[in-house]
Amino acid sequence: MDRLERVMYVEDDPDIREIASMSLGDVGGLTVKVCESGELALSEAEAFAPQMILLDVMMPGMDGPRTLLELKRQGLIGESVAVAFMTAKVHPDEVARYKEIGATDVIAKPFDPMTLADDVRAIWTAFHG
Repeated sequence: MDRLERVMYVEDDPDIREIASMSLGDVGGLTVKVCESGELALSEAEAFAPQMILLDVMMPGMDGPRTLLELKRQGLIGESVAVAFMTAKVHPDEVARYKEIGATDVIAKPFDPMTLADDVRAIWTAFHG
């Protein structure tokens, strides 16, 4: 299994983007590609070739679930790419729905900036078991 290095983070809220980017990059040592919309993620995914994608669920325009489905439909991410939704909506029914469409796991918001990179790596490791 390769080491997790490249994470794409899709989030429309600039404050959350900045905190997550710092916690994944500066604290966690990961290479992070930040996209403020699902549409931008679609245009950047192929060139960046993320190993893991973190998706906000609620975004204007293209929401997280639709972004994931489009990434798959367009062949921009393969089976080896782990995907986690980041959301405050972590009711078991919602988590089950996210997993149904291909999510590996869900990270609850608000997240802990000091442990986010560890949480992401744990999901990555479990996915590649």
